[in-house]
Amino acid sequence: MLALSHKSKQYLLVTLKVFVLGITFWYIYSKVSDTNAETITTLTEAIQHKNSWILFVFVGLAGINWILEILKWQTVIAPVKQLTFWEALKQSLMALTTSLATPNRIGDYGAKAYFYAAGTRKKVLLLNFFSNVSQMAVTLIFGILGLLIVISKYSLSFSVLKIAAFVVALTVLFVVGYLFKEKELLIKGLSIKKVIDFIKKLPASLRVKVWFLSLLRYACFTYLFLLLLRYFEVDIAFSQAYPLIFAMYLLVSLIPTLFIFDVVIRGGVAVWLFSLAGVPELAVLCTVLVMWLLNFVIPALLGSFFVVTYKPETV
Repeated sequence: MLALSHKSKQYLLVTLKVFVLGITFWYIYSKVSDTNAETITTLTEAIQHKNSWILFVFVGLAGINWILEILKWQTVIAPVKQLTFWEALKQSLMALTTSLATPNRIGDYGAKAYFYAAGTRKKVLLLNFFSNVSQMAVTLIFGILGLLIVISKYSLSFSVLKIAAFVVALTVLFVVGYLFKEKELLIKGLSIKKVIDFIKKLPASLRVKVWFLSLLRYACFTYLFLLLLRYFEVDIAFSQAYPLIFAMYLLVSLIPTLFIFDVVIRGGVAVWLFSLAGVPELAVLCTVLVMWLLNFVIPALLGSFFVVTYKPETV
């Protein structure tokens, strides 16, 4: 194998940084520029005519959401390395910046694994997988509950053919998973069975803490979504809004998306669901846009600073 000189590695790292930052900023610019002009106008007018102190509440809740995510990463990576909060913050924000423009943010796995030595990266991937699965499990539990309430409350009907097709697809998925549980996945030496065994062997205290932090994060960003709806003058009761919010996050989490369509799909799903309750489309789109700016764009811009100043230090 061809070994790279120290200077070549430095040039390669600089090139990688420029590429990551270029893609990230292009992605943010393209999403903002593609946003409906009416949505931008409504958002601007709302900020100008409403009390500015509420904006600090929104930023504060988004900050708490990210603090919880950083604490979750600090907790889950502990079997590999005991990180300080500052180290966990830098890794989390850099991973977000790197993965923002990848399908379903899949680049987060590779970005976080890159911070660690080759011999530990497989374990890092598995720990990150457990962290993400924990968050997804919370979304599934509340999302299914919310979806059932929405279906019942708004008398949504589905054809027998569509329901049967869904059940068959789900059954096939489980059967295939069971039959190939000991087959290697995309990563050499890993199978479904080995991944499950790895998670089972994690300390109970670690698993409980990660689940608890995932639950707190979910509560934080769903409440922020509700507050933003109220900010855009949507008069909707808690009991009516939360099932719709839960169902929305479930659906957007299950739909695989390319990065160029993710915001569009999130907005489309949200508009459809909230239209059932008579919520104006513009208010929903403004809410989705602000959620995206607070929870992804601003942290990614902060992460870009750490990407620029990053110096490799593996463990």
